[in-house]
Amino acid sequence: MDNKRIAGGILAGVVAAAIVLIISLFLIKVFWSWIVPDLFPGAVEQGLIAESVSWLTTLKLAIVCAVISGAGAGHAEHRSHGRRRREDRPDSQGDN
Repeated sequence: MDNKRIAGGILAGVVAAAIVLIISLFLIKVFWSWIVPDLFPGAVEQGLIAESVSWLTTLKLAIVCAVISGAGAGHAEHRSHGRRRREDRPDSQGDN
């Protein structure tokens, strides 16, 4: 009984992740097509910047954004992990 429950939970997680991925890719494509031509009209006309992006390029952008945002969050957690604020230490005097 527990194996079925675990498998159902894993399947639900995979389906939820796939839905989030599809929505994220769609939003990146829409925002790119909406914002980039207005920000860089000359570059789009000259072909220096694409007016729209493919699904594969959108996936690559999503991965880059995830890595950048994940790297920043992980770094902040690493720096503060295991440290306590000075006021919380028993030997410190917070009345200074």
